[in-house]
Amino acid sequence: MHQQNNPHGKPQVGAAKAQENWDQLSLTQLEERLQCTLDGLTSAQVQQRLAESGYNELTEVETNVYLKFLSYFWGPIPWMIEIAAILSALVQHWADFGIILTLLIVNAVVGFWEEFQAGNAIAALKSKLALGARVKRDGKWQQVPARQLVPGDLIRIRLGDITPADARLLEGDPIEVDQSALTGESLPVTRKTNDSIFSGSIIRQGETDALVYGTGANTFFGRTASLVQGATTTSHFQKAVLKIGDFLIVVAVVLVALILIVALFRGDPIAETLQFALVLTVAAIPVAMPTVLSVTMAVGARLLAKGETIVSRLASIEELAGMDVLCSDKTGTLTKNELTLGEPYLLAGVTKNQILRAAALASRAEDQDAIDLAILTGAKESLDDHLPTIEHYQPFDPVNKRTEALFHEADGTSRRASKGAPQVILALASNAEQVQPAFDTAINQFAQRGFRSLGVAETDASGQWQVLGVLPLFDPPRDDSAATIAQAKEMGCDVKMVTGDQVAIGREIAGQLNIGTNLLDAEIFKAVDYHHSARIDQMIEDADGFAQVYPEHKYHIVDVLQQRGHIVGMTGDGVNDAPALKKADCGIAVSGATDAARAAADIVLLSPGLSVVIDAICEARKIFQRMNSYAIYRIAETFRVLLFMTLSILVFNFYPVTAVMIVLLALLNDGAILSIAYDRVHYANRPEKWNMPLVLGISSVLGLAGVAASFGLFYLCERVYKLDPDTIQTIIYLKLSVAGHMTIFATRTRGPFWSIAPAKVLVLAVVGTQILATLIAVFGIFMAPIGWEKAGMVWIYALAWFLVNDRLKLIAYRMFDPNEDAWLDKAGTPIHRLLNRFHR
Repeated sequence: MHQQNNPHGKPQVGAAKAQENWDQLSLTQLEERLQCTLDGLTSAQVQQRLAESGYNELTEVETNVYLKFLSYFWGPIPWMIEIAAILSALVQHWADFGIILTLLIVNAVVGFWEEFQAGNAIAALKSKLALGARVKRDGKWQQVPARQLVPGDLIRIRLGDITPADARLLEGDPIEVDQSALTGESLPVTRKTNDSIFSGSIIRQGETDALVYGTGANTFFGRTASLVQGATTTSHFQKAVLKIGDFLIVVAVVLVALILIVALFRGDPIAETLQFALVLTVAAIPVAMPTVLSVTMAVGARLLAKGETIVSRLASIEELAGMDVLCSDKTGTLTKNELTLGEPYLLAGVTKNQILRAAALASRAEDQDAIDLAILTGAKESLDDHLPTIEHYQPFDPVNKRTEALFHEADGTSRRASKGAPQVILALASNAEQVQPAFDTAINQFAQRGFRSLGVAETDASGQWQVLGVLPLFDPPRDDSAATIAQAKEMGCDVKMVTGDQVAIGREIAGQLNIGTNLLDAEIFKAVDYHHSARIDQMIEDADGFAQVYPEHKYHIVDVLQQRGHIVGMTGDGVNDAPALKKADCGIAVSGATDAARAAADIVLLSPGLSVVIDAICEARKIFQRMNSYAIYRIAETFRVLLFMTLSILVFNFYPVTAVMIVLLALLNDGAILSIAYDRVHYANRPEKWNMPLVLGISSVLGLAGVAASFGLFYLCERVYKLDPDTIQTIIYLKLSVAGHMTIFATRTRGPFWSIAPAKVLVLAVVGTQILATLIAVFGIFMAPIGWEKAGMVWIYALAWFLVNDRLKLIAYRMFDPNEDAWLDKAGTPIHRLLNRFHR
């Protein structure tokens, strides 16, 4: 019985209505619906049907490359950046204009290039389709391009052909079909009269005629392509950037509006006020944030590439860090994708060497058959080097369901050995009735464990067949799979096995790997309207795995898990996996994947197995922490500068820094902060996700602390030391620069700043830019000079407040995240004791 039970859509033939379940109709019904006969179509009918149903090819919606690039200039943050650039040009601030425009273009180019590298999944799918077909038209057989096939065509398929369309087999011998490109399973399946075969499958044995009923988008292959094309997701990274941008934009607009209103009320010069408001807006808008985050992920992508993990979509790194459910393909990912011999069942008086010898004699290496190779490999150690010469070999065929070899023993006697379907082998023996009960029991036990059974027999000296026993074949788990899955679970990532294989096979492998044995049979999906069934959705979430799965099932599994709030990863290697790979938050094409799977995936693995996925998750979580610490830093600094300046202007009618100083702050700090992409961090043992209340909460606490520190310094300068306004502005500039950049050393850790040593490149970048800022302030470049003594006092003041800010950060984490480690409760080190005394 054929495996596919899902509808493929009715080809548009004449005025026929859409009809589901085509592969469940009888041949007579199919002929009626397709309005054809087994004599083939006429040329006129073909032309009419081509006009109605279109060519037998996958249509591709091509995206204009230029429009794709321009899309990176569209959105809240790009809009504000573009407005700032336009205003800079209008008031002829060309330096600001150049800086803003450069950051905008760099971010767009980085994002566009990384997305462009992903390739096109539809093109990869198209490359797998057959190029030609033998079809009967106008009463004679002819060769035509596969794209010209229409529903109702009569085609002939034979050994080595790629099936050009979905078709129903007509009268004839059974054939062996390789559906690995569709189902992911490596062993061919037998198809007989009235069974369906699908576009893209390969004929391994036999020859027969078939009636085409599905072409183009209406084929199994076409449905897969349409699922890939329709699968779109907005990454959590993109959502987080938009939220951060929206928050900063709202704060900036409100505070700048307040400054403008008060300035107008006081009668300040309009041109000067507008110019300052413009520069302040530019400083407030996170112009560099998309660039810094993209560069951080791009650097991380290069690190992952060294571990043979290729990232085709940058945002997928963030998704990989937050992934809490991994749907893993079984064959070739959790297992070795190679048949292996198990411990055989032996009838009385038979030795293991005897059954392996007979099975090996009935196998032929040159056929490159998966079962033959498994037997020859498994029997190699148990056999003598000198096997008898084979005089005649009868290969496997779907009718006889066994192989047979004729050979001569050393004593000259002629013997035969055979292997094949257990019941066929049993039927050869004269004592079949006596051995059948034990034989059936062994087969059933192997079947319950998901093993494929193979009967073996040999003739005795009198030429009578004697059954030797049963050989179990299975695809064993990879050596590292169990440990990898255990590690994934420890890291908070649940692994669900997804396979096109039978439930028994899936359950056996899942049990061996400690995944769990609660496997769902995908048959339940066709019996229930699962799009509206909460019960099925709950079963999907609770399941340890899924068996007998087809592409639309995989796609639906991912969709349901996403709707239930999970960040879902999906591994796969075949065309059948492409839709789910595209739909998943993080699609992972494993080693040896097809081009279609690689093009649809976000991440491509070059090394086999799941262990490399765990390595990638660890690295992705490190990258996420770098991005998270930068986001907190950027928000805190924007909040700190904006609020301090706004309050200074509103309350004291004093501009604490000049427009040039603001530009210098933006240039030095945002330029050096790119080095955070190389920072040293520890990965978390739980999935990472953007916790915006936490990010905004920590940022606000640090921002308010910075405002208090700035006003404290302003008070000392104006009231205690009675400094002139120009000198105060330079001192405030240096404080904002030094203290601002020190903030990154507080935000980069959840514990005390010293809990994880920073990377040298980050330290050098920060120290280097702040030495430059200090020199500018000391010698008065673009501002009043303050000398080394005042500069040194600013550094001491900034360092003291940095220690306070780091302490406040720990308190803030305890406030906004109850699950945070209780760093404040820890003691034992001199620094802890010092901090505790400070806290008291």
